[in-house]
Amino acid sequence: MKESYIVPAGKARAEIVVQKSRFIASATAAFSVDEARAFLNSIRAEFPDATHHVPAFIVGHGDSMIAHCSDAGEPSGTAGRPALTVLQGSGLGDVAVVVTRYFGGVKLGTGGLSRAYRDAVKAVLAVLPRAQKCQVYTAMVILPYSLFGRVRLIVAEHHGTIADEVFAGDVTMTVRFRTEDFGSFQDALCEVSSGNLAHMEIIEVGEMLFPL
Repeated sequence: MKESYIVPAGKARAEIVVQKSRFIASATAAFSVDEARAFLNSIRAEFPDATHHVPAFIVGHGDSMIAHCSDAGEPSGTAGRPALTVLQGSGLGDVAVVVTRYFGGVKLGTGGLSRAYRDAVKAVLAVLPRAQKCQVYTAMVILPYSLFGRVRLIVAEHHGTIADEVFAGDVTMTVRFRTEDFGSFQDALCEVSSGNLAHMEIIEVGEMLFPL
């Protein structure tokens, strides 16, 4: 079973100014390396006259995580790594950040640059909306009309959603649950039906985002 984790629920932007240099941090969800790279390209196109565009991203989470950063022309170790370190400490997965810098004429030194890039990423993460990415089961349940109302209540009680209902000789319900809630739903369904269900099976395993 895949572990649930927190991801961006949208885009965000924050700006800080350090010694006349502007650091514009943009963040979004990135569910693949290609999406992260496309986001970097979109920021480059939006700010074509900027001095640097420093990317950092995490795709996935935990053992399956892919992490990447680049100094993008800044002195080695002063930009990408500080930005990525903040991302890795945030607990987020599937996240991409690009820090755009407009040089203000005052050199910050290696320590000053590192702090500025860290602070820029912290600023955008502070305003970034979040969601929980969870593995979900979609199941088909075929039941007699006599159980329809009670099963609808059971779905809600166990934090599920009803994706579809078809009324024929029996009722066919398509329901969706986080994997951690599905077992308790099955137990409640068995109890209320006393073996009167015509059929139930998991028809799809996928992932969904749940806003926090």
